[in-house]
Amino acid sequence: MKKFLLNTVEGRVLVAGFVLTALFLIYVIVGTLQGSPGAEVALIVFITHCVGSRAGAIGLCILNGVDPVTTIALNFYIECLIVCYTYASFALSTNGIFKAAWIKRAMSMLKEKAEDKKEKIARWGWIGIFTFVMAPLPVTGPVVGTIIGYMLRMRLFSNFSASGLGTLTAIVAWGYGFDVLEHRFAMLQYVFVAICVVIIIPYLKPLKKFIDSLRHESDE
Repeated sequence: MKKFLLNTVEGRVLVAGFVLTALFLIYVIVGTLQGSPGAEVALIVFITHCVGSRAGAIGLCILNGVDPVTTIALNFYIECLIVCYTYASFALSTNGIFKAAWIKRAMSMLKEKAEDKKEKIARWGWIGIFTFVMAPLPVTGPVVGTIIGYMLRMRLFSNFSASGLGTLTAIVAWGYGFDVLEHRFAMLQYVFVAICVVIIIPYLKPLKKFIDSLRHESDE
């Protein structure tokens, strides 16, 4: 299985995700042992990205005194890490290689989100993916963007370059935007909390359905 995965593009993307995760964990563990506050911030930022809040993660960095360049680099790194797993899992489950029920259910949820946007993006190709990923709207971002690219049969380089540049552009805009706000408005923390709430709410219902399905499966 391992050898087979390494012979596929999706398998190599998954391996890249493992490598990025290992490096991230080394940074967090070593930083924690050394008492670095940056390690704790990085872990919380990672968790925030996992629930789909790019703006919330960037706001966390700024509120914790992380400089803009480090904020951009950290958030871009984490989004790349997450995309490696989601893209590879989607492709490998679609191809019938990953057969675990929970993976298929999770990927089915992402497929539904991608299907809603696919037709609007298809006519624009690379620019469509770039704009979609860059847009500061719910259910956008590189996870859904790369899956749409896969469904449109875009080449890996075109797909990832469009999503990567869209992600980087959005992170730079959010990073410097929050930095400006942080120096001018004491209410930034409330803006940050509001963004997190708005981002998380749409995920509560599908997340509950996913958890209930896992419970039902375990009961059987």
